[in-house]
Amino acid sequence: MKTLLLLLSLSIIPFTLCVPNYPSRLLLASSSSPSPVLDINGDKVQAGPNYFILPVIRGRGGGLYPSNVKQNNKCPRDIIQETDEVQQGLPVVFTRVDAKKGVVRVSTDLNVRFFTPTICARETIWKIGEYDDKLKQYFVVTGGVEGNPGQQTVANWFKIEKFGSDYKFVYCPSVCKFCKVICKDVGIFTKDGVRFLALSDTPFKVMFKKTF
Repeated sequence: MKTLLLLLSLSIIPFTLCVPNYPSRLLLASSSSPSPVLDINGDKVQAGPNYFILPVIRGRGGGLYPSNVKQNNKCPRDIIQETDEVQQGLPVVFTRVDAKKGVVRVSTDLNVRFFTPTICARETIWKIGEYDDKLKQYFVVTGGVEGNPGQQTVANWFKIEKFGSDYKFVYCPSVCKFCKVICKDVGIFTKDGVRFLALSDTPFKVMFKKTF
């Protein structure tokens, strides 16, 4: 891992461990549109409206929200799962890679931003944080940049993939054609009873509930 990071010592692009479940065809253009992501009502998820990201499995926490746990910043940086399953967390807004409104589709790059009417409203875009040497872990944090797909924003792009009859998030950006980026699921990393959003071998199985 450190060898890979040294290759990018002048860049902010994070590298991850390879997961064999992601065939290379996911990074290639397709003549047909990928399937739409559906919410819990069976409606197509759209870019622009707000959605709660909720766990499919009951009894393992609730929704997601930004918080300061590991880091001390003016705006929260850590992304935490609620411990109580009845708590839905904060809703998110999806932004498509083409910046257009419309249907969110699987296997396509998108930004994820918490919707919060505070001074930190533009500081809540998901990104992959720097590698935590102590915990040997990449965490999903806030503080990313919306839009502008390319080398400098590779850390900010995620994909939603089908996972059985449900969904999961994946870090596997294809916004930079010459960047060598390998892929990993987004899951939950637990430390001292706190459930952090992080890259993982075990995906966080999710569903989407529209708010307004």
